[in-house]
Parts: sequence; structure tokens; C-alpha cells
Amino acid sequence: MIIKAEGIRKSFGDLPVLKGIDFNVAESEVVSIMGASGAGKSTLLQILGTLSTPDEGSLIIDGTDVLNLSSKDLSAFRNRRIGFVFQFHHLLPEFNALENVMIPAFIAGRSDKDAKAEAVRLLNDMGLGQRMDHKPSELSGGEQQRVAIARALVNRPAILFADEPSGNLDTKTKAEIHQLFFDLRDSYGQTTVIVTHDPELAAMCDRSLFMRDGLFVDE
Repeated sequence: MIIKAEGIRKSFGDLPVLKGIDFNVAESEVVSIMGASGAGKSTLLQILGTLSTPDEGSLIIDGTDVLNLSSKDLSAFRNRRIGFVFQFHHLLPEFNALENVMIPAFIAGRSDKDAKAEAVRLLNDMGLGQRMDHKPSELSGGEQQRVAIARALVNRPAILFADEPSGNLDTKTKAEIHQLFFDLRDSYGQTTVIVTHDPELAAMCDRSLFMRDGLFVDE
């Protein structure tokens, strides 16, 4: 299992948000998590992505007990082994597509040559070979999201976490982004966990789980 989470609990003040979540994901699996707003989906994703710490539970990611890492080691692990894609792409406006994709590789200490080669390869795979020198303001919404996905993949993470990755896109572009996650699995064996409200995307996944009131339920 690439992800093995057991007994994950999280409260904010007196409000329990996660009430004992068990969650496993196999290598190269694409899993969606659905549920109404406030069900705990994003909180769970933040914990699985090591951006937040649970009050209780255990979390093994790619063979590493991440809850016992130091802050410095956890940041390094997150940079190298976890990729994130959000509804809003968060690209840096002053940099072009190629430079945006290269940034996580630089943070990981990779050489300019290595970072550029990987970024170019990914952007070509995303169909953006002719758009690498364009800044985000010169790209469509779908192109910006593809750049964000390439950026998330540049360090070849064990897991890609996506939070409403197509929620801000038109119908045609949304379908293209949905298909891209499965193309990535076919090309790279990429393991992906997606939080979504989109039933069409959930139906495409290997498994779709439903959350209600901080627990997974049958839906």
C-alpha cells in the first residue's frame, strides 16, 4: 500500500471533524473521495498530504511513518514524494510555464539541467510544448491547470493529491483534465487521490468513497 492510514481523528476546538478514518490506497490506484461540504474531505486530504497533523491515528506513506518525522524531514519528504493540485492553480504570475514547473525541482536541490529536462518532458506530455514560454495570464484555464499538474509531478511523487481539480473549468476542459489523471496512471503508474463533487470524475475512478460527518459511509 502506498497510503496506509488508521484511526485518523481530528477536531477543531470542540468540533470533531474526522472520527476515526481508515484509508488505504494501492500503487497506481486512482481513488476519489466525495461528500457534502463540511464532511471532512479537505481536512482528510490535508492530513494525508502531511499539511496537517491528526489528533490521533497512524499514517504510513510510501513506506515512511510520516507522523514521526521532524519538521525539516517532513518538508523534504513532502517536496519529493507528494504532489498537490488544487482547484485554483496557484501558478506564480511572473514566471512562464516552464519556470513554474521547475520550481519544486529547484527546492529539491536538483540541477538546472535536470529540472529543465523533466519540466520540458512533462509539458510536452501535457500537450503544452508550444506554450512553455507563456506566462499564466497568457494561458487558458485548462492550460494553467495542466501546468499546475506538471509542476506537481516534476519530482516524480509517489502520490498525487487533487482537491477539486476541475471545479473551475468549463465542461469540455473539465473532461480533458479528468482524462489526464488516467493517462498519467497509464504512462507513469501515478497513484492519485482526488477530492471532488463531480460524479462523472468519481465514476471514472478505480474506487469512489463517500464521506459524511467525518466518516466513510456506504452511498
